[in-house]
Amino acid sequence: MTGHGYAFAVAVRGLRKRYGNVTAVDGIDLGIRPGEVFGLLGPNGAGKSTTVEILQGNRARDGGEVSVLGADPATGTRAWRSRVGIVWQDESAPAELTVRETVRHFAHYYPRPRDPEEVIGLVGLEAKADSRIKALSGGQRRRLDVALGVIGGPELLLLDEPTTGFDPAARRRFWELIRALADEGTTILLTTHYLEEAEALADRLAIVSRGRVVAEGDPAALRERHGAEATVEWTEPDGSPRTARTHTPTRTVTELMGRFDGEIPGLRVSRPTLEDVYLRLAGQGDAR
Repeated sequence: MTGHGYAFAVAVRGLRKRYGNVTAVDGIDLGIRPGEVFGLLGPNGAGKSTTVEILQGNRARDGGEVSVLGADPATGTRAWRSRVGIVWQDESAPAELTVRETVRHFAHYYPRPRDPEEVIGLVGLEAKADSRIKALSGGQRRRLDVALGVIGGPELLLLDEPTTGFDPAARRRFWELIRALADEGTTILLTTHYLEEAEALADRLAIVSRGRVVAEGDPAALRERHGAEATVEWTEPDGSPRTARTHTPTRTVTELMGRFDGEIPGLRVSRPTLEDVYLRLAGQGDAR
């Protein structure tokens, strides 16, 4: 157990959810430690958003055991809800209010909110504090959504596809914000279909396909465990390029060193990427 009184901020066992004849979540198990950034990866329709909705207490489950910050979300009290922040894909605040007015307004919903000015600074909207929401860019609106998600000082922050529609620069700025929150000790569950985002942010991640977890671990371990063969490329003395696919690239390079006097011309060793692993495990065309 931890000082929080629970070993896992999120503990899920055998989670199931059906919509009519369609099984959206088919026996998911998850364990997210306090202070961890955990990524939930999977194609559209894999069950990610449904899982997040159940964790927040917004959707009833059909089966399984769920504990979030030591409580069952299905019977979570208002005090429990104040400890969980969430940022949905399509959340938007009242367009006529300013950023400062909105953050201050939402702060009143919580028993121990963070300082609104501090939160506005945390998400990088100081220069836009007096701007009306309708005048913000898409990336700035998402930053405001995050401000509203953290104004209550949550122990757990749920982020559902938070950077969809971002340009690359805005996405990287958002990553800096998530890292800052993680450094403060906030537990973060992030759903995304951006492999680079998951690798940049997540301490551990789970790949979900057709409502099931098909792999779980830190990104490096997943590449090691589920990756295909490495590729070793080099150039022969006669100038012809050669390629070898192997599970033992170090041994291959050692053998090449025995054949060449000095440097191995054109040597290049490439290992499977997280995207290679993801595509192999999650498959294509997985839709709810």
